[in-house]
Amino acid sequence: MDFTTLRLVIEGQVCQVVLHRPEIRNAFNDEMLNELHDAFREINDNEDIRAVVLTGEGEAFCAGADLHWMKKVVDYDLEENYQDSLKLADTLEEIYNCPKPVVGRINGPAVGGGTGLVAVCDIAIASQDAWFALSETRLGLVPAVISPFLLKRMGERNLRELFLTAQRFTAERAVELGLLNAVVQPTRLDPEVKAIVRSILGGGPQAQSKVKELIRDISGGEMALHKIYTAKMISELRMSEEGQEGMNAFLEKRIPGWVKDQD
Repeated sequence: MDFTTLRLVIEGQVCQVVLHRPEIRNAFNDEMLNELHDAFREINDNEDIRAVVLTGEGEAFCAGADLHWMKKVVDYDLEENYQDSLKLADTLEEIYNCPKPVVGRINGPAVGGGTGLVAVCDIAIASQDAWFALSETRLGLVPAVISPFLLKRMGERNLRELFLTAQRFTAERAVELGLLNAVVQPTRLDPEVKAIVRSILGGGPQAQSKVKELIRDISGGEMALHKIYTAKMISELRMSEEGQEGMNAFLEKRIPGWVKDQD
């Protein structure tokens, strides 16, 4: 996995995906979106990777769209704009649907599409130095592509406020809004992320993939359909090799076979 705009670090069962354009605060362009998409495709297919940490190089997480890229977009026709927007949507969807748990290590500001990258993480922990903004309306635009993922995390009431005012908000406020799971002192960011990852590695990989699928599928639709779907899923998992190992390990008061030495 050799990339130009990303840096991937694999340590044991954890892959850290680092947005690597610190000179422009990790703003993304079409190349970064393509590489993020490809990186998560490869991560998804790598059975040795159990968890992913998404973060930014330097002092920012992601400043949104690269201004040089936006200058090109101004001259795109309708079809070119549509295909360009689909690229961002495909990348966000790839991360959101990743079967492995994705932890956002939000080390600094996340603006526009950068906030969208936070929203597609399963768990997002931020430094107190981080701040966020959804300022597209000040450019005569809307945060359309990232909106479905933001809506799932923050709800309609909060999005109306943030989209319409375009105001900057703090990491503490982001926790209140549901975008973040926690905010910590900068020196506590890495220990907190490592603690979350350690907890993740204690779970069954198949079960974690299925629970992500479960949450996605039951977030909409009718309760009557959920009853059949959820009963079928748990019955299949109970009979699976991993489910049998997990239940037997619990009953026998031992560590399940998928848990490796993390020291």
